[in-house]
Amino acid sequence: MDRVKNKTAIVTGGGSGIGEATVKLLAAEGAEVIIVDIDDKGGKRVAGEVKAAGGKADFYQMDVSKEKEVEKVFSDIFKKFKKLNILVNCAAIVGTDAPPHEITSEQWDAVMNVNLKGPFFCTKYAVPYLKQSGGGSVVNVSSIMGMLAGETMVYNTSKSGIRHMTKNDAYIYTKDKIRFNSVHPGYIITPLFKSLVTQKGHASVEEAIAHESARIPIGRMGLPEDIANGILYLASEESSYVTGSELIIDGGCMIV
Repeated sequence: MDRVKNKTAIVTGGGSGIGEATVKLLAAEGAEVIIVDIDDKGGKRVAGEVKAAGGKADFYQMDVSKEKEVEKVFSDIFKKFKKLNILVNCAAIVGTDAPPHEITSEQWDAVMNVNLKGPFFCTKYAVPYLKQSGGGSVVNVSSIMGMLAGETMVYNTSKSGIRHMTKNDAYIYTKDKIRFNSVHPGYIITPLFKSLVTQKGHASVEEAIAHESARIPIGRMGLPEDIANGILYLASEESSYVTGSELIIDGGCMIV
């Protein structure tokens, strides 16, 4: 308990999935967590559940791909909470799985605007507040698909960009006592995964989970909480000597 006590954290995409699990864990470990998400209903629900459990949470609706929105919301958050210690860039979309010769520029931009430009904007406007707060930790949620090839080329490319952006930011902001690290989830059971089941030709969520689990060395798909645990470590002072690193949480997928 209290691994991030008295810290103020922003979690993008905190209204569901890995973001939701991260919000709840950081709050349970003592942080005051600000959820930012385009999903008004999900964000408010998560904030309410955190408060009902005795934690501290607030919600701001925001589209990470809109620079002016990010600038305003982050400014409003800092004015209210007076400090910022942790930023978790979790908001993302999957987008098309079409082959490159069939992808439109609009499909490309839709994914890149959220998955790569979004974390850039959030980092851009968080850094001054992290500096004023004496430093802190930024955790970028990438994917093992940022290291591998696959059908979702645009998504994979965006997550590869996050991986490299993290390392560059870690190098640039070390002098400001701001650490940057990336987390690389494998196959995780999230609402997004469940929504894509039928598109992948599976008859049910259970069938899809069984199919994916069979090819994971550890024998199961991951849970959002598995990723949240890694994010908590990187957000806390336990990782004070860790920056520019990538934490793979994938049940062993990358070793086969």
